[in-house]
Amino acid sequence: MRKTFYYSFLLTKAEEEAVAARSEPRQVTRGLVEIRDWYPAPRIDPNNPWQIRKSITSNEVVTTELTLSHEEMFEHVFRYWTLDMADHVVRGNKCFVILVDYTDDMPKKIQSESVFLKTGPNDTCILGLGDVVRARYLNPGDEVGLFWDMRSGTFGFKLLRR
Repeated sequence: MRKTFYYSFLLTKAEEEAVAARSEPRQVTRGLVEIRDWYPAPRIDPNNPWQIRKSITSNEVVTTELTLSHEEMFEHVFRYWTLDMADHVVRGNKCFVILVDYTDDMPKKIQSESVFLKTGPNDTCILGLGDVVRARYLNPGDEVGLFWDMRSGTFGFKLLRR
């Protein structure tokens, strides 16, 4: 099931009366809803699962936080989460996640306070990568790959190119 924002442009009669009584301007509200997919979810190629590819910027190295677009999150991550989990993040809450680093031959599970997901500006999401940035000595221009592993409920990470 896909997640999308539902914008409420029309008020009920009770909401109209409440707004008129308070003499406040009407606000358009939005909420996260789940809709049925017309098409099946994108298949993940087991040989190349990196659905999200990013070049690291200098700001992301300094803050140790990777900015992910609205489209990337809703298409490749939130699609596989429950509505409550996705709504928790969209409402501005921090969600601690587990990240598996596949850069070396032996994958390494990383779970700490520096690995999290939260909302960013302009409907983006921020993935905290504190331990990974320090362990991998990431530099501006490095290309990383990410994917959401539905089976284990973890983010997959790999340093693709320096």
